[in-house]
Amino acid sequence: MSTDCLFCRIVAGDIPATVVHETPTTVAFRDINPVAPTHVLVVPRSHYENAAALAAGEPGTAADLLTSARAVAEAEGIDGYRLVFNTGADAGQTVFHAHLHVIGGTTMGWPA
Repeated sequence: MSTDCLFCRIVAGDIPATVVHETPTTVAFRDINPVAPTHVLVVPRSHYENAAALAAGEPGTAADLLTSARAVAEAEGIDGYRLVFNTGADAGQTVFHAHLHVIGGTTMGWPA
């Protein structure tokens, strides 16, 4: 855990969040700035800077994020949804703890 990492502090329970799903390796909580009716972040309990680092360090946990994302979508009752990893500042990553966005509940275009 990184004490200066927002998502590590949410995982530890130091910062409140609306948790919608948990597993031994992941925590899923609602995004505070949603872009769709369903916008949930799925994060690993362990700290990795981004999705690439997570895949290299804990490939099983990286797969667990996808399994948790499916569980979130099912619980939300959405059939079509988008999964987004932003890896690095140039891609729009602002919190440097690997996380997967589960976005749905509305018809979406591409690339927006």
